[in-house]
Amino acid sequence: MPAWLRLLRPGDWTKNVFVLLPAVFWLSGQGQGSAQSEIWSRVWPLVDALICFCLAASGSYCVNDALDAAKDRLHPIKRLRPVASGEITPGASGILGLVLQVIAVVVAFGMVNRVTGWCVLSYVLVQVLYNIRLKRMPLVDVSVLAGGFCLRAAGGAAAIDVQISVWLILCVFFLTLFLGFTKRLCDLAATENASAAGVETQWKARQGYESRDQMNWLLGVSGALVVMLYVMYTLSAHADRLYGARSMGLALLTPLVMIAIHRFYRRANLGLSDAPLDTLKGDRTLLATIVVFVAGTLGVLYWPPLEIMLKGLLLR
Repeated sequence: MPAWLRLLRPGDWTKNVFVLLPAVFWLSGQGQGSAQSEIWSRVWPLVDALICFCLAASGSYCVNDALDAAKDRLHPIKRLRPVASGEITPGASGILGLVLQVIAVVVAFGMVNRVTGWCVLSYVLVQVLYNIRLKRMPLVDVSVLAGGFCLRAAGGAAAIDVQISVWLILCVFFLTLFLGFTKRLCDLAATENASAAGVETQWKARQGYESRDQMNWLLGVSGALVVMLYVMYTLSAHADRLYGARSMGLALLTPLVMIAIHRFYRRANLGLSDAPLDTLKGDRTLLATIVVFVAGTLGVLYWPPLEIMLKGLLLR
């Protein structure tokens, strides 16, 4: 893959799937039975919002790599990034990042709507603060990243002109908080593995995450909150009002959530790549779990015979 394309990290665009979540749940809940013309009128603004967040995220990666080039050269994995390896200069990377972020904001305001524009602008500003200062503050750094995913979900909801559930915001926040901590553990484990293999490295986490005990505690708390919030949401009065018996079907998918949480933790603990596509390609169990979970969610929400079966089998 060319260096300039790797700089944009297209594999990480999968993280922007959170922009689409509000549409998935709107179609199966409040938007159920909507005319095709109404659905299609919401699709294109949603696609535009997705593109805007992809551009904004890539812009942030470019700026981040430009600022962190010297430190990344000390890391056994990050040293291979285009800027750290010397394939692209920090100045060129920073300029490209700023241009992409400006384009993302302009397109969001001009082609989607004002609320989505503010969500994209807020995301860009938060990323600027993150790169300048917040990424050096333990707990704050990962919380800011998780907040960025919440802005993605809010931007997607605004693009299709629907309200977003506080349940969805909380579930997205704690899930991405957990994933953020897995990234920090992965960095720590990769450095330890390199040292054990005799590879000299002077990289240290600038946030102060230097203890596996600390990381395991943070991952244990955030992982437990992910599972707890998912169960609470699927069994809540809100979910029952929107989906009826289908909400119980969502609750029955909880074991898959737990398996996925464990597989993400296991991979991070081994110090393997935390890039989304690398993770899915390298862990077939995780990939199968996610595929089954997505298929199960879509089946529960959109396949009427399954709803009938759930009504007949389970008490509400």
